[in-house]
Amino acid sequence: MRWLFILGLTFIGFKSIGQVINGYAEVTSISGAVLTIGTSDETGDTFEDGEWVVVMQMQDDVIGDVTNTASFGDLGTIRVAGRYEIRQIESHTETAGSPTSITLFTTPVNTFNTCANCAVQVITFPALGTPNYTTTGNMSALPWDGTIGGVLALHCAGTLTLEHDLSADFSGFRGAGNNAGSSAGCSGGSNYRVVTQVDFADKGEGIYKNTTAAYDAGMGKILTGGGGGNSHNGGGGGGGNFSSGGDGGPGWPTCSPSAGGLGGLDMSSEISINRIFMGGGGGSGEGNNAVSTQGGDGGGIILVKAEEITTGTCTSVNVTVNGESISFAGNDGGGGGGAAGSVVIETTLWSVDPGCPMVIEAIGGDGGSVNSGATHGGGGGGGQGAVFFSTTEPVTDVTTTTAPGAGGCDNNSSPCTSAAGSGGGASGDGIVESVTGPLPVDFAGAQALCFENSVELYWSTKSEVNSDYFVVERSRDLYSWTFLENIDAAGSSSSTINYSYKDTEPIEGLVYYRLIQVDFDGEAEILYTFSMENCGAEFSVYPNPTQGMFFLNAEDISGDIYIYNAMGEAVSFQKETTQSVKVIDLSGNESGTYYLRAIKNGKLISHKIVLLP
Repeated sequence: MRWLFILGLTFIGFKSIGQVINGYAEVTSISGAVLTIGTSDETGDTFEDGEWVVVMQMQDDVIGDVTNTASFGDLGTIRVAGRYEIRQIESHTETAGSPTSITLFTTPVNTFNTCANCAVQVITFPALGTPNYTTTGNMSALPWDGTIGGVLALHCAGTLTLEHDLSADFSGFRGAGNNAGSSAGCSGGSNYRVVTQVDFADKGEGIYKNTTAAYDAGMGKILTGGGGGNSHNGGGGGGGNFSSGGDGGPGWPTCSPSAGGLGGLDMSSEISINRIFMGGGGGSGEGNNAVSTQGGDGGGIILVKAEEITTGTCTSVNVTVNGESISFAGNDGGGGGGAAGSVVIETTLWSVDPGCPMVIEAIGGDGGSVNSGATHGGGGGGGQGAVFFSTTEPVTDVTTTTAPGAGGCDNNSSPCTSAAGSGGGASGDGIVESVTGPLPVDFAGAQALCFENSVELYWSTKSEVNSDYFVVERSRDLYSWTFLENIDAAGSSSSTINYSYKDTEPIEGLVYYRLIQVDFDGEAEILYTFSMENCGAEFSVYPNPTQGMFFLNAEDISGDIYIYNAMGEAVSFQKETTQSVKVIDLSGNESGTYYLRAIKNGKLISHKIVLLP
């Protein structure tokens, strides 16, 4: 909770506070697969070899018009702003316990831009569960500080049971700070970009990283950041995202042309599952009596990947990226509301418990109202955010809302007789269903089996998008890899597909195998690494196929014998032993393929058994 006390008036911003589970790091330069790291925060999670991360372009040099007109802050070329992708860490370096470089297994597909007006960060993408996971407490994004933060990201290979809230409320681009204020006449229709000064309030923050002092203040928006109110007492503009922010109120005494800050941009034509933004910050209201209010912070980003999403023992669960609302100002300008952020949820199944319904929100913040009988300038409402589903929009015990924030009242009339602009668009415009994006291929699992004269690898996927082929490689040391085979993939699929590869010339000792999945556009990622040791001992099983009972030459076999079905699950069986032969009965199990594992002469051995109907 944030509290601000000004001359007896109370501004209250509230957000759900939970555990931060991600690590964050600024990317200062990129060379191939190597990221050079600047500022970092590993309080919630650390960057480790083999783990997954999100690389995201938070801001880019995308400003178009910089003239001192109403067009100031319009979009130029979108470049890479908002693009993100999932990658795996191959190695990293540290100094005094903090990361200084991260080397990815594969070079990013996007050409991420690092420049004075750009911001790129890398965020850990923790895998929760083995494979299922039930939350133990609320989770939140680390608030964006201009360099890192703003994103809550996680994935679960199995069922993700939510019993607690996921929140990136008010964690996105920052609203402008309070204006110092002085008395001057109305200055609407000019001064769209000026250096910070008492008569012109500051702009909110957006997808362009501003480093030019002459752009800091004035009523012009700056991309998705709302414009500041101009003198006298103009309201701040609301931040923008999927829809535009509302314009601030006109100022006192009912300035014409309006001195209100312009709302942040509508980015809906640029937003997709592959390009998402945090909500833009609201501009602050202009003040002369030290009772204006600051702009609201935008909502952040939530990324969730799971096979199934359900809810557990709770009364309700909230997944929210709302923008910040602003309370009353005195007889000064009100701050603009922050725009809502973005949610991406990729799952194949929803099974929400009706006793614990789910609420998903990307709602813009309301602009600040003015506590005066005379018309001043209320703050503009924040724009709505975006929510992406890989399935159709879930509606059974799930309520999803994207909505713009309301403009603040320009005075204290009830009902309001004059109000600042609300955020753009109609409620629900930001909901997008049945799309899949950069979150990884849904990998169901894998196993490696040792047979008499071969090593056999088995793996499955639960869904694939534009998947071209798998590469199988082998290594002695995990550093130098030998190519073995390319296995064609399914392309795009939403059902389980099983794959296999047989190495008919296995090598003795400890050996590693790895799978690399390659998309049609050449993008590649490492899916799994196997290990196998001392494979190759011989033994005999007969009859095979069998109708239930078979014999195993038991000579030199030590320890327990295990039998697994094709899904890797242990099954029950009966066993009798003579001096040199074990008699095994699989009767009672379903027909199909089974795998026997045992130790012979210190070596792991496996054998495929076919059980007939």
